[in-house]
Amino acid sequence: MTDGSEGTDGPPGALEGLVVLDLTRILAGPTLTQMLGDLGADVLKIENPATGGDDTRQWGPPFAPGAPDVSAYFLCANRNKRSVALDIASPEGQAAIHTLAARADVVVENFKTGGLARYGLDAETMRARHPHLVWCSISGFGRTGPNAEKPGYDLMAQGYGGIMSLTGEPDGQPMKVGVGVADVVCGLQAAVGILAALRHRDRTGEGQIVEIGLVDSQMSWLVNVGAAHLMSGQPPRRDGNAHPAIVPYQVFGTRDGHAIVAVGNDGQFARFCDFLGRPEWAEDPRFATNPARIENRGALIPMVEAAMAERGTSEVVEGLEARRVPVGPVNTVPEALASDQARAREMVVEVAGPGGPLRMVGNPLKLSATPVRYRHAPPGFGQDTQAVLGERG
Repeated sequence: MTDGSEGTDGPPGALEGLVVLDLTRILAGPTLTQMLGDLGADVLKIENPATGGDDTRQWGPPFAPGAPDVSAYFLCANRNKRSVALDIASPEGQAAIHTLAARADVVVENFKTGGLARYGLDAETMRARHPHLVWCSISGFGRTGPNAEKPGYDLMAQGYGGIMSLTGEPDGQPMKVGVGVADVVCGLQAAVGILAALRHRDRTGEGQIVEIGLVDSQMSWLVNVGAAHLMSGQPPRRDGNAHPAIVPYQVFGTRDGHAIVAVGNDGQFARFCDFLGRPEWAEDPRFATNPARIENRGALIPMVEAAMAERGTSEVVEGLEARRVPVGPVNTVPEALASDQARAREMVVEVAGPGGPLRMVGNPLKLSATPVRYRHAPPGFGQDTQAVLGERG
């Protein structure tokens, strides 16, 4: 696909000079290593020639034009990397991994617990030979505990970690989030851990192991709901699109679609009522304060729903914005990515691909001195093997 040379103009990335040995596949690990690559690191993606590389290469259609081994799924998390085909089950492959590790700064892996030990490539063995390495290990349940041996997938993490019990309509089935959010957040949290470990190495010269599990990560972002349960002892309920602690704060149907209204304080509620032509609701003791509105949610929300259904979405958005009440549309994915906001924030970018430019969702980070750069598209399987193995550390 590319040789890594395009997009090299401009200031160096914040992580330029950092070499990352990427032994991950699917989503959590690749999300992490793509973030490091976007920030300038040289990411060497090790892929198994016996399987044709990362599983997600074939998770299509759609596929990139001219690249039947680059699905949209693979595309989303593998730019700014070089693909190296190595069989780590062979002595030659293991020797090559050690050679690459000697010049790397970071190793990231998401093998099953104990999976790398059979090849002599586990963290303890590798760091004994290469103590400078920051070693990041991602797994479903972490490397310790009663479930350490179990495989981990995003859906299982969402189920085990509690988020599915909170998602969906109150009387409906527990529902997963529409994308692999447990994988993605785990990868981003792992990136923070790696950067912290590199800072420690800057001071001491010593690497360390950064270890994270999908389920641990998912539990960590139960945030206020998890905190409320630990404080009260009460199990949280599923509220659909409503908020357990703020009313009204949810999606409402309009005459021609839907709108989100997020009333965060009593002043906003009074202005919201004025827009609806029901100013008396703001004076009603049942609704005048947020605690009262929570207590009387069952009485208030049906009345709000009826009033909102009389108005069109654009009328609601324009009217509430004019009154400084938080409001917004429920965009489809095409609408979101085609929006003026997405254009202004460069959230859709183009990188050179084998069949022409490839459009990708951009990196949200904006760094003033070392901006994110899209140096090259996700690589074809093994395309950089000879170049990488021929380089000297």
